[in-house]
Amino acid sequence: MKNTSLVLIIVLFIAVGVLYILHFSGSKSNGPGKKSGKEGNGSSALTIGYIKVDSLVVNYDFAQEMHDGFTKQQEAFTKEYGEKRSLFESQAASFQEKVQRGGFLSQDRAAQERDRLVAEEQKITKLDQELSQKLAQIQSENNKQLLDSIMNYVKIFNKDKKYSYILNSSELLVGDESNNITKEVLVGLNARYTKSKSK
Repeated sequence: MKNTSLVLIIVLFIAVGVLYILHFSGSKSNGPGKKSGKEGNGSSALTIGYIKVDSLVVNYDFAQEMHDGFTKQQEAFTKEYGEKRSLFESQAASFQEKVQRGGFLSQDRAAQERDRLVAEEQKITKLDQELSQKLAQIQSENNKQLLDSIMNYVKIFNKDKKYSYILNSSELLVGDESNNITKEVLVGLNARYTKSKSK
């Protein structure tokens, strides 16, 4: 146990010595808050901006238009499926009632109607899956288009602004509000979108 303590004290002593040497042997310009390396040779300081992407998407006119179009398609698909499902359920209830009161002329005729209803239900289940896949594909394409639009504009925006980095605020734990460029980017995106619609 004493050997372990002695080794630990020696390691700490060496570490403090190294820190002492590094601190006092460094150049005077490398004090706290000053940049080192290339920046001392006149190059610009590191600049960072961040965007609140969720806020940007909510207020971006193009995103709103795509969302409205998607919602209309979703409603149309839901209506189509709902109508077919309601018709099937009505036919199934009618079949059940007819079976219970002995309304079929023969067992064969009842079996034929039952088989037809089973096939109809399978078609409706397949339609539901197809419509869900179509909606997922539309949503995926919309997301890709929206991301492309935002990324292309941010690259254009940064040609003038010359940020070293532009971050998504959802990945940011702490950020100075003066580095938040969401409003600026949103104004530019909406202006570009309005201009493209007027052509």
